[in-house]
Amino acid sequence: MSTESTPTPVSNNFLRTIIDDDLKNGKHASIVTRFPPEPNGYLHIGHAKSICINFGLARDFGGRCHLRFDDTNPVKEETEYIESIKESVRWLGFDWGDNLYYASEYFEQLYEWAQYLIQQGKAYVEDLSADEIRAYRGTLTEPGKESPWRTRTVDENLDLFRRMRSGEFPDGAKVLRAKIDMASPNINLRDPVLYRIIHATHPHVGDAWCVYPMYDFAHGQSDAIEGITHSICTLEFEAHKPLYEWFLDNLPVPNRPRQYEFARLNLTYAVMSKRKLHELVNLGIVGGWDDPRMPTLMGIRRRGYTPEAVRAFCELIGVGRSDSWIDMSILEECVRADLNERAPRAMAVLRPLKVVVDNYPEGRTEEFEAANHPQKPEMGSHRVTFSRELFIEQDDFMEEPPKGFFRMTPGSEVRLRYAYIVRCTGVVKDETGAVTEVHCEYDPASRGGSAPDGRKIKGTIHWVSQAHAVDAEVRLFDRLFSDPNPDRGGADYKQFLNPLSVEVLGAVKLEKSLADADPETRFQFERQGYFRLDPVDSKPGTPIFNRIVTLRDAWTKK
Repeated sequence: MSTESTPTPVSNNFLRTIIDDDLKNGKHASIVTRFPPEPNGYLHIGHAKSICINFGLARDFGGRCHLRFDDTNPVKEETEYIESIKESVRWLGFDWGDNLYYASEYFEQLYEWAQYLIQQGKAYVEDLSADEIRAYRGTLTEPGKESPWRTRTVDENLDLFRRMRSGEFPDGAKVLRAKIDMASPNINLRDPVLYRIIHATHPHVGDAWCVYPMYDFAHGQSDAIEGITHSICTLEFEAHKPLYEWFLDNLPVPNRPRQYEFARLNLTYAVMSKRKLHELVNLGIVGGWDDPRMPTLMGIRRRGYTPEAVRAFCELIGVGRSDSWIDMSILEECVRADLNERAPRAMAVLRPLKVVVDNYPEGRTEEFEAANHPQKPEMGSHRVTFSRELFIEQDDFMEEPPKGFFRMTPGSEVRLRYAYIVRCTGVVKDETGAVTEVHCEYDPASRGGSAPDGRKIKGTIHWVSQAHAVDAEVRLFDRLFSDPNPDRGGADYKQFLNPLSVEVLGAVKLEKSLADADPETRFQFERQGYFRLDPVDSKPGTPIFNRIVTLRDAWTKK
């Protein structure tokens, strides 16, 4: 197992303690973990936690981590999802090396083991329908009842199961079930289904099979085949652990993996259900799996989150055994902390208001050095051009300001970042009374923004030269949901969609250095937030920038 970069080490937790003890006691010479996604959708931020845990533990303990696709349902799985999962794992900074596997590669062995259970009298072919099986299963307080087909002979079950494989029966006509205990307090042990008939083309093995193992049957045995030592999964699989172990106890598997559960990531203002994410895409509520508002890794990557920030977030929230909710602001703060260190600064006016510096000569321009990072001189600088006609933010001017407003107002002075001190001398209004243009005079002796007489200027605002501005579109993304728990109360989660989750600004003015921005470079637009060039929709000459995150958390105040 190798990494493309150097991820943050996984902090001490109960999993590390278990692995450390196993290695010290000689239970294992080395550890083998795995990340086993089902390729039926795109990975989301919750999967990032599992990826960091499994790959991180293998790295820290000198073992290896497998990437295995548990591809047991051809109806929902696609090659597109397989490739996107690979890309997302690599983007996070991890590499599985030669250890790429598919559960479908073990189908022949799994089929032989299913026959072994039949021969041992521990599996039978079922003719009940799915609804009947559900009715026979019982409830949490009442035991199930045995199927009338449970007493079939070994020979009859083998014959039927082989005919299922040969394609003799239609979908849903029969299933193979384990014969365990219909009165078990754990419903998962009440004769679970092992195989079902599905006549569909599989994305990895094509049309070679028409019977497919259930996830529960394939998962543990795949772990055993690969020699997984620590099968690490989320808490919802804890109730399946007795079944996981029953299969290992009753099959001649080559290795004995052990399952350990940790708390899944529950993130506020988001939904993590693949079904709901599919629905958001299919209904056109979002623009696709990579919509920057989606919690998918493809979405947050397109938005501009960095893998370093995501890994830092996974490290910060830790690994525990109790389910808890993590506030979205924690993830956003990890993104801010990372981008604050790496993002070069630039000036952009999102909602332009024209400013004319009346005493600055027409046709004259000057260039000023602008630091790429105020705390990191090693990041260098770039030049910004000053001219008579500029743009500033509409919010940076008020004709009748409240107390404590230190930006541009009639008669007051304000500093234009890197350039000069100017005093507002008048305004131009339209027929509705709205200010459309502001007039100023500059102090020629204040070049660079310092007053030679030592007078103090409280306000500093950013600006862009009108003649040198780059026209752009900016998309201000916000949280997709306005409620911290869109799934609360069993209500339809869509009622909590945030109508202001994206605002598109089409007349943005950028400084000229952003004309050839690299999509992989994140910028801090001074006083605005962190942005990156959209890698999908931007075209040469028509840049589109996504807001990654604001400069500070505004939702806490809301």
